[in-house]
Amino acid sequence: MASSNAPEIVMTGPLMAYAADQLKERFVVHELWKAADRDALLREIADRVRGVAAGGGHNRVDAALFDALPKLEIVSSFGVGYDHVDAAEAGRRGLIVTNTPDVLTDEVADLAIGLLLATVRQLPQVDRYLREGKWLKGAYPLTTSLRKRSVGIVGLGRIGKAVAHRLEAFGLPVAYHGRSRQADVAYRYYPSLIDMAADVDTLISVAPGGASTHHIINAEVLKALGPNGILVNVGRGTVVDEAALIKALQDKTILSAGLDVFEDEPRVPADLIAMDHVVLLPHVGSASVHTREQMGQLLVDNLVSWFEGKGPKTPVPETPVRDR
Repeated sequence: MASSNAPEIVMTGPLMAYAADQLKERFVVHELWKAADRDALLREIADRVRGVAAGGGHNRVDAALFDALPKLEIVSSFGVGYDHVDAAEAGRRGLIVTNTPDVLTDEVADLAIGLLLATVRQLPQVDRYLREGKWLKGAYPLTTSLRKRSVGIVGLGRIGKAVAHRLEAFGLPVAYHGRSRQADVAYRYYPSLIDMAADVDTLISVAPGGASTHHIINAEVLKALGPNGILVNVGRGTVVDEAALIKALQDKTILSAGLDVFEDEPRVPADLIAMDHVVLLPHVGSASVHTREQMGQLLVDNLVSWFEGKGPKTPVPETPVRDR
């Protein structure tokens, strides 16, 4: 356990033991989600807490928490996505927010390709077909194929580039849509998502959440994707208008979807669950022991580096790295 004069931090929600144990060795940790009276705990520790370890999910780190912790300096968040943290507000207050990029890039990219294959070739459905004894009565119907498909990636960041690199190995043409053209990228760039959807038959979304991407994959985009279209989403569920997607699947406006993320996790719409021609995963893109331990380590390392006076390792763009 940490000494009594170690820096004090708040843990907003459960973290894997690999990270939580290290935090408790180096810091005085207050486990906010365990408090019988959350506000009372915050009042008690307000003048001592200088850091937050944020586990993601539904534990919001926003202005209300910043107000409650006036000595706060840094929020170290678990995950490459950090839409559960109001980073813009943190930046306005001179606070640092860090995330855990890079260490999960390959794992999520692998999962994206696996989910694409599972959706195109209906692998979960084929597995169920065999287990239910239906093969004894006849072969499984023919599926669609990756052959002759073209892919548009929504959000060509670290993970998007890793997905594109893997798609090249399958011989698939790749295009991308994002806020701006990337000078060092050879793939075709589309400033309009609708135009890209009209020119490809497969969309893979790796876009982060937030106001700027909310429901950018909407009914118009899905209509442009067309009846042979497949949507794969491993970014954030809020990027897709879920109601529009359900209608597009029901009406056969598009062919299928493979989803690892949803708008209101862990609640998945019953209409999606009822569909047998989609593949649904419970947000497991980075969920391997190896990768989650690497993510947890980076969360810890950001806090340790900050309090050792070395600055944050992976600050997000919205927050400044200020002199100490």
